[in-house]
Formats: sequence, structure tokens, C-alpha cells
Amino acid sequence: MSRPLWSPSPQRIAASRMDAFRRFVNDRHGLQLADYPALHAWSVERREDFWPAVAEFFDLRFHSAPHAVLEEGPAMPSARWFPGATLNFAEHLLRRRDGHPALVAVAEDGSREQLTYAELAAQVAGLQRSLREAGVGIGDRVAAFMPNTWQTVVGMLATSSLGATWSSCSPDFGTQGVIDRFGQIEPKVLIAAAGYRYAGKNIDLTTKLNEILERLPSLQQLVVVPYARPEARPTDYRCTAKVSLWRDFYRPGGEPEFVPVAFEQPLYILYSSGTTGVPKCIVHGVGGTLLQHVKELGLHTDLSASDTLFYYTTCGWMMWNWLVSGLALGATLVLYDGSPFHPGPERLIDLIDAEEISIFGTSAKYLASLEKAGVEPNRSHRLERLKAVLSTGSPLAHESFDYVYRAFKPDLCLSSISGGTDIVSCFALGNPVLPVWRGELQCKGLGMDVQVWDENGKPLRGEKGELVCTRHFPSMPVGFWNDPDGAKFHAAYFENFPGVWAHGDYAEETEHGGLVIHGRSDAVLNPGGVRIGTAEIYRQVEKIEEVLESIAIGQDWQDDVRVVLFVRLREGLTLDDALRERIRQVIRANTTPRHVPAKIVQIADIPRTISGKIVELAVRNVVHGRPVKNTDALANPEALELYRDLPELRD
Repeated sequence: MSRPLWSPSPQRIAASRMDAFRRFVNDRHGLQLADYPALHAWSVERREDFWPAVAEFFDLRFHSAPHAVLEEGPAMPSARWFPGATLNFAEHLLRRRDGHPALVAVAEDGSREQLTYAELAAQVAGLQRSLREAGVGIGDRVAAFMPNTWQTVVGMLATSSLGATWSSCSPDFGTQGVIDRFGQIEPKVLIAAAGYRYAGKNIDLTTKLNEILERLPSLQQLVVVPYARPEARPTDYRCTAKVSLWRDFYRPGGEPEFVPVAFEQPLYILYSSGTTGVPKCIVHGVGGTLLQHVKELGLHTDLSASDTLFYYTTCGWMMWNWLVSGLALGATLVLYDGSPFHPGPERLIDLIDAEEISIFGTSAKYLASLEKAGVEPNRSHRLERLKAVLSTGSPLAHESFDYVYRAFKPDLCLSSISGGTDIVSCFALGNPVLPVWRGELQCKGLGMDVQVWDENGKPLRGEKGELVCTRHFPSMPVGFWNDPDGAKFHAAYFENFPGVWAHGDYAEETEHGGLVIHGRSDAVLNPGGVRIGTAEIYRQVEKIEEVLESIAIGQDWQDDVRVVLFVRLREGLTLDDALRERIRQVIRANTTPRHVPAKIVQIADIPRTISGKIVELAVRNVVHGRPVKNTDALANPEALELYRDLPELRD
């Protein structure tokens, strides 16, 4: 009988906010919900009671009360949550006003800046005044082309305090990638860094920024944060908008004001990866984002005001938006800008000790790379306050679960989480009151009616299928920008199963009530009509010491599909027949003969999106001689050329 890798002690369960919430619900509604499965079932069946309970438990305050909790049409997405309610997002993130650290911003070069909650509010108040003077009001867009610094957080809070809409890209985006995004939403104000640092290099953004400015005719104000280019001057930038340096644009001080807006008022505009065309602009509402984030951070992550939360992310990934909401719980946030492996692989582990991080968030790729680099944090670091490790971006391999418990610490809640930019939150995630099973996401999120369906819409258990959500939830996007009839929005999420959300994850529900994500359903391999998730192959290949990473695609071949595996090896190694056979043996022994690649090809690089996700579809298109519509969405678009016209794939 298999055993969980970790189980919370009765004391830890009793002290968790999740258990406190269960008791709160029982008391408020006269129920006897005994455990998490019962609480989850109630949260789905009684959504009109559950979401107000979340709002009350976390003391979310409406300026104007709603006249209902949910007005729902016959099928998704026809629903309105808390109609009539008004509130302000920034107000909830700035409720704490004392000397407790709110933001600790650490740069790659070791420089460190800290803002208390009182200082953060003063910075927001000052920037808010200047943004208002620049004409920013409800519905206007403020965009940021920024690294992960405290100025970026202040910009978002000042923007949302005015009821305006925030959108950000990280400075490693290509010029066209930024234009494809910001060009669609037409920002009134752009906050941009003059330069940034990565992997020991200072990167001047002046030329790139001037190219972007040429394509933003709506812009009325550019605010330049010198950051890694302290010599930056307003005259360096060519645009018709006013140009100011950050330090000259506003003076901190006073109290911020908070403009009440409707529950569904656009708060954030996030973007699809854009690898199949111009990125879709996904609009997220104020109330739904706030409700979902406090639920996920407060209950599922067990974040409290005494915690220090870290997530390795750029401002172009939704995990930045998720991280920043930790301010609503009064926690300290650690922001890191730079390479996670510079000057060495222990860079972020050093941060855990230096900043006494209690909740450490990262990507599955990072944990796999850490293990490959031979890093064992518990041998070199205290990790004293660390109580949880979060992982997302791609499925966390079973072996990475083993690694975390072996090399970090045994008493740790390891939470693999999955959701996405589409919902600015999670469908499945961690839980401080449940055990951690190897390879599994612990649970479905509260209030989320998540199921796994076959192609005919039949629910599956213990079998692989499409991850769906069958009932409306508050953090569903308000819609897409410039999609007045909602046609693109419908096509993206409701085409496969009308009235039911499906965004393309290939998943499996386990006997423990958890989930396993097997990869993207549009990247599923189909040899001989058998569906195989790419993650099933990757987790086996990662066991091979010589292999750093891999990518698998299905190649059309002789009226069928054959599996092709590309591997990137450690420096100086060459793929030979012996290594090919060992890779095949490991895959065959741990999966099925259908999973074994017909071809295994050595490759020098693997293309990824800016947020680090490998792009099977783009590689498949190149292999088949089809165009890749938007290579600017990739961090390393030049890698695609490595896959073109390969002689190994001609026979």
C-alpha cells in the first residue's frame, strides 16, 4: 500500500486557516462538514453561500452592497457575480499601515530595498496623485514594461486605486511581443525600465523602448525607472507623450484614496502566450480576482500576516499578479529580479535563509534543474521558517516530489498547482490539511467544480481526459479585449463542450481526490489512436543523468503518428545508440510500449515562452514545414531553426 510523502500533524491542521474556515462555515450555516472533501462539495453545491463566506472570513468590504450573489443564465459564461457591488482592489491590499515589511526587493547584484506597509501606502498615495493629474481614471490602461521591483507593485496599486486597469510585460519580451500586447490595449501611461540585469549582464533597453514607443500613439505619459541604467535621461526617449523619470514624476506622502468600482470592472489585462498568433488580451475583473486570490493564498496556501512569501516570477507571468495579492493577507513579499542561477545554482536558496522565507514558489523546471545541478539545500542551508514549496508552470515530475522531500526538508507541504493566465488563479492546488501524494496536485480548489471528461462529456476517474470546470466561478475572465460579441472568448473556452469551461489541460483524477496533469491536450501524442500526455514521457526522460531536458512531439508518418523525442544533453555529451536504447528502456519499463519514441534526436536548445513553458506545438509546426505565427512570444525563437528539415526525421 503506497503512503503519502507528507501528512500534516493534527496540530498543524487545527492551526490552519483552512480548518478555521471549515469551522466558520459550520458555525455560520449550522452544518457539520467534517473534512475537506465535505467542505469542497458544499462550496460547489452552495456557491451562493460559499463565496460570501470567503468575503466575510477575510473581511472583504464593499462600498455598495450587492443586490444578489449570483445572477446566472442557462449556461456559462452567462453569469454576473455580486451585481450592484462596488469595491476597490488596492484598498484591500493596503489595509495594513504599520512598520511591518510589505515588500523586500532583491536584485541579482545583491542590492536590497525594503518598504514597510506604511511606506508602501505613502508611495502609492504620491504616485496616485500624479497619475490622476496625468488624466488616469476609471477604465484607462496603465502599462508597465518592468522588471520585478517594488516600483512595479507601487504602479499597479496606484493604478487600481483609481479604478484604472493594469497590464505588464517583463523586459525580456521582444519588441514585437510588447507591441502585440500593449498596441491592442492602447495605454494612456507607460511605466518602463531604462535597463535591467540578467545573468551578470546589464541590458540597456533604450533602443527597444524607442521602437515600442513609435507604435503606441495613444500614450500620453512615459515614466522611466532608471533601475540598471542610472544615467537615463528623459531626452533619451523619442515620443510625443510627456516623459518623466520616476523620481521626478511624483513625491510620496499622504493617504491614498480609493475609487469604488463595479465588481466586474477590469483590473488586469493578461495575455495568452501568442505562439499561434497575436496574443489574446484576457481581461480580469476586480472582485473576482480579489475573492479568488484571498481564497487561494489564505486557505489553500495558509498564508498569514506573519509569513514571508516568495515566488520566482517576472511581471509578464500571472504568478506575479497572484504573488502581489499576498499583501491582502498582510504578509511580507520578497521580489527577486534576475537569473535564479546567477552567480550559482543556490542563489534562491540563499534567499530563503536571508529573508526567512516561509512559502517558496517556483517552477517545476527550476526544481528539476536544481536536482540536476546536485544542489541539496538541507546540507548547506537552515531553511528554518520554510513550511511550504509551491510549483507550477508545467507538471511537477514524481521524481521532483522525491527530491524536495529528500533535499529540502521532510516536514513541508509541497503543493503543485495548476490553473493559468486564463483564470489568473488555480483549478487545482495545495492544501495544508491534506496529505501530499507523489506526483499529485493535492486537491480541487474550493468553489471550483473541476472534473475530468472524455471526448463525449462523460466524467472519468482514474483515466486521462480533458480538464473542465462545469459551473461558473468569479475569476472567469470578464472577456477578451476588442471582442465585442464574445466570439473569440467562446471559441477559446466553450467550443469543445458548450456551456462548460475547457482550456486545454490533459488530466487525471486520482483515488485520493487529487489531480495529475499530463500536459496540454493540444500537445497530446496520438500514435495508433492511443492518447499520450507529453508529461508522461518527460518524467521518465528526466531520470536519465545525461539528459538536461527534452521535448516530445507527434510527427505525421505513414498515415499514422509517430513519437519523436528531442533531448538536450549535458555539455560535451553526444547521443549515441547506447544512450538512445537506455532512454527507450526507461520509458518502456515505466510506461507502455506506445510511449517509446520512434526517433530520439539530440538538439542544442529547446524553445520556450517568455514564462518558461516549452512549446510543443511550435516545434511540431516547424518539423512539418508549417509556419509559426508569432515567434516573438518565445524567449529563444532562434531555437526553432534547429528543428527544421532534420535528416533524422526523413526515414
